[in-house]
Amino acid sequence: MRTLHYLTVIAAMLTTLASCQWGDKHVEQKDAIFRDTLHYEYKTINQHAADCGQKPDSTCTHFNVKYPEFAGQPKLNDSVQHKLLVLFAYDGKTDSSLNAYAKRFLGDYETFKKENPDTKMYFEMDSHASVVHQDSNLVAIEVAGYTFQGGAHGASTTAYINWDTHTNKDLTLDDLLIDGYSAKLNAIAEKIFRKNENLSDKASLANNYFFENDKFALNKNFMVSPLGLKFLYNQYEIKPYAAGQTELLVPFEQIKPLLRPNTVITQYAK
Repeated sequence: MRTLHYLTVIAAMLTTLASCQWGDKHVEQKDAIFRDTLHYEYKTINQHAADCGQKPDSTCTHFNVKYPEFAGQPKLNDSVQHKLLVLFAYDGKTDSSLNAYAKRFLGDYETFKKENPDTKMYFEMDSHASVVHQDSNLVAIEVAGYTFQGGAHGASTTAYINWDTHTNKDLTLDDLLIDGYSAKLNAIAEKIFRKNENLSDKASLANNYFFENDKFALNKNFMVSPLGLKFLYNQYEIKPYAAGQTELLVPFEQIKPLLRPNTVITQYAK
């Protein structure tokens, strides 16, 4: 569990680590003062199929989820667990709890094994929610995981929670940016994307990307960082599976006219 008396001792270390984590280590992190942080401890659900015996997770069916539980923050805790439940819920259906999820996952494996008695295949579920950044206004959480239930390969997904500690809600772009921001933000993000991908301003996106109508589009999967809004496209979202995930950082300095005043971003975008 994190406590406030640690902060004075490791403040300098936190500033250095945060600067490295968010990108260019030479970019100064502005007003990243870690104070009034929420207390939490990590919980783990680790369950195995009946046929695992003493086998390690790497060779048997398992369900492993790790997540933070915040003291006195029921809404935030519900948001974290819900995000874990929907991470791989491609059909839109979710279980009532993580324990129910684990029970169903292992049950699906037992059903699969009965239908395929000679199989040596095993199922995998490894997910986590991790606190990436915390200050007096914001808790930024990464929710990510990998699952395999047959097929050519498994699936990896990453999502985010940007929790406003004053309003007790997961922030959306609409909460942070002014009305009518979409087109301007998309245009700025496209320039960054093309630079990252070594594409000219007029290069076609038809051949190597999966954008609808071959036009760049920013998604809404983002995390607030001290340097900007970090967007992430998951596997298969805009590129083939083998290309993996694609990150795109939109620096606050490039979108200052689009920022709403007095939000969790204000302390960074000065």
